[in-house]
Amino acid sequence: MAIDFEFRRAAVRTLTQEIGVYVLCDLDGTPVYVGQSKDGIRSRVQRHLTSARSDVIANRQIDVWEIAFVLSYPVADVSTIDELEAALFHRLDATSPLMNGTIPRSPAEGFDVPEASQRVQVMSDAEIAEKSNPELRLPRQAAHYAQIVGHFLAVKKSKQVARAMHAHFRRLTRYHGEMLNLDMEDDGRG
Repeated sequence: MAIDFEFRRAAVRTLTQEIGVYVLCDLDGTPVYVGQSKDGIRSRVQRHLTSARSDVIANRQIDVWEIAFVLSYPVADVSTIDELEAALFHRLDATSPLMNGTIPRSPAEGFDVPEASQRVQVMSDAEIAEKSNPELRLPRQAAHYAQIVGHFLAVKKSKQVARAMHAHFRRLTRYHGEMLNLDMEDDGRG
């Protein structure tokens, strides 16, 4: 199924244009990337989803085909963006490896992460249902993994791309298990 660009454009228009931090989430609602925008969350997310001037797209770190939800965390003061991004990154990355190549510094102890002010679905329910089929999802993400490996070997052999590559590999393992109806964690063979 192709991306329903009309649905996506309309959904993205509902995102705040305030400055702040955003989280891109996959078909399952699992965070895959945390970013910040000092020129407006909506504008930055739009650039990601259209592949316009986005390093994480250029470096093959995320696949916009998978992005179904966006969480937004606007801030009133630009000086708080880095701390919020760091706190969100470290909290979310501990649960499921993020595709961010660069790891933000550790947040200040006791930094309180607010609830997202918005959770915007940028993909229709029908598109999510179809793309969530493991027989479609695994081959797509395996091909994306091959692209990031090729990019790593031929263009940018960096720790940042390697980290994103590792996060993709862990996700592929999960998709593989889902397609074969295996419990990969309890298999004992990893």
